[in-house]
Amino acid sequence: MLYQVTHASKSFGAETVFEDVKFEIKNTEKITIVGRNGCGKTTFLRCLSGEMNFDKGTVSIMNGTTIGYLAQKVLEHEDRTVEEELRTVFEPVFRMQEELEKISDQMKTDASEKVLARYAQVQEQFEAMNGYNWESEMRMVFTRFGFTPEDLSRRIREFSGGQKTRIAFVRLLLSKPDILLLDEPTNHLDLETIEWLEGYVRKYPKAVVVVSHDRMFLDHVTDVVYDMEYGTMTKYTGNYSSYVEQKKNSIERQTAAYNRQQKDIERLEALIEKFRYKKNKAAFAQSKIKYLDRMEKLEKPTGADDRTFHVQFTPRVKGGEKVLETDHLAIGYDHPLAEVTMSMRRGDRVGIIGPNGCGKSTFVKTLMGLLEPLGGEYLYGHQIEAGYFDQQLAQFSSGKTVLEDIWDDNPELDRTEIRSALGRFLFSADEVFKTVDVLSGGEKVRLSLAKLMLKHSNLLILDEPTNHLDIPGKEALEEALSGFTGTILFVSHDRYFISRLAKSLLVMENGTAEYWPLTYAEYEERRNGTGTPVPEVKTADAEPEEKPAEKRLSPEGLRRQIEKIERKITEKEALLEEKRELRYEPEYYQDFRKMNELDEEIDQIHNDLAHLMEEWERLSA
Repeated sequence: MLYQVTHASKSFGAETVFEDVKFEIKNTEKITIVGRNGCGKTTFLRCLSGEMNFDKGTVSIMNGTTIGYLAQKVLEHEDRTVEEELRTVFEPVFRMQEELEKISDQMKTDASEKVLARYAQVQEQFEAMNGYNWESEMRMVFTRFGFTPEDLSRRIREFSGGQKTRIAFVRLLLSKPDILLLDEPTNHLDLETIEWLEGYVRKYPKAVVVVSHDRMFLDHVTDVVYDMEYGTMTKYTGNYSSYVEQKKNSIERQTAAYNRQQKDIERLEALIEKFRYKKNKAAFAQSKIKYLDRMEKLEKPTGADDRTFHVQFTPRVKGGEKVLETDHLAIGYDHPLAEVTMSMRRGDRVGIIGPNGCGKSTFVKTLMGLLEPLGGEYLYGHQIEAGYFDQQLAQFSSGKTVLEDIWDDNPELDRTEIRSALGRFLFSADEVFKTVDVLSGGEKVRLSLAKLMLKHSNLLILDEPTNHLDIPGKEALEEALSGFTGTILFVSHDRYFISRLAKSLLVMENGTAEYWPLTYAEYEERRNGTGTPVPEVKTADAEPEEKPAEKRLSPEGLRRQIEKIERKITEKEALLEEKRELRYEPEYYQDFRKMNELDEEIDQIHNDLAHLMEEWERLSA
């Protein structure tokens, strides 16, 4: 047992955050703490890290256990270069290297068995600390978080707040504590980095405790789930999806047991009332009264804390069949980030994905007229009314009350209509009189979504709408958007949200923007080389391509050729899976050069698979 907490409690004034909690960390467990915003997850992590103390409870930690936590004040020495800061993690390695050099010098004059044995022992420890590969590991982890090798020589003060947080995250991973505490680790990371982090955490040779609202991340890394609800914690074994199912079944069992007991109590009380005044049945009635008194009464199950908003987005007008067309639309600031050519029809739901900085938010800002295009054009269809959710504007501050803020945007509505709309987004009673600047991140998102709902647009353009929402909030938004009859174009890094909502994807990366008529699951299969390529869609007036004449095969020869290609595809897919797994081996993720070579091999296998699939399609046709 690395760490154990029993009967732990924490309060702030009269408010109890959690009480009588038991929590334990064993060996290399990957643990998740889930719960809605404000339930105390981060407070609990801070207590585990020692940054705060539990008010009550017993804490047991194995001797020598190191704990790493990404604290709020992440980096103290901002005048250092990034490399100087990251090198501090490897100071034990440097000390071990100095000792090796001293023993090596000693061996020149003293080659006794004692000295040789000491050298072998220190060298083994040095290798165990990855002493020969610390620099390549540092560079590999650093660049995986979206930095360039040149950024290592920059001063920390030159980076933005979000970049500083990512640098601190890199430092934490490189320090390899026995218990790694991660609070919302996927925030502000792009899909590629999130997927890499998943593999890293899953293969991490020590214990990890995660607080996150990223459901797919939790599904892929979690062994144990602690559910924090109503001030208590309940332990479930399995990943996030398993936890959801177990919790649902548990509540159903508790409810059924409670209902059965209530029926028994009603039946016994009816018997007592019927026979208590009859002489020949009085003893029977008394025995039932005593039985009821001794009965251990079950508490009525509270069920899951599923308070969330329940809303509908409804368009004011239907709008035309053609919703949006872009023709070589160049987007960017001082230089083009990408050119986008695409078209959207009524009812389309297009998810925009790609690495940070590739132009996703710039594209939607350009469509909303907030940025001038650098070239090309875009055109909205007849009676198309666009409503916009901006991840940055959603975190605005204002001295207005919630009621005033939304009323100023919708002066035509009366007080009852405004309060009704706010109530659907969980702003009820006195909460509507809170000023905007005291709202949490999640509350500000709900306020922005309420404004969007009242616009009744038939095209919703959403930039990271799930940021700051807890899991119930994300599920509520997914449900609301799934029932929307208009058109949706959205940017997101939340793979679960993308999977639930997107019918097609706009993939932006490396200065390109490519439209894929695929769901996210289909796109992942295609990207990983396990799916069938989507045939190119050609317009009716497209010129037919001239193909060189080729020797016609007999039916038997054709069959043999197709089978041969199918075998090659199977072999390539197996090889691809084998190479992808190597990404999580220390030999590769600790060696920047090897990882680059491996990535190139994987890219080549993808290309080979694409060519094989094209040939298979041609012959099959």
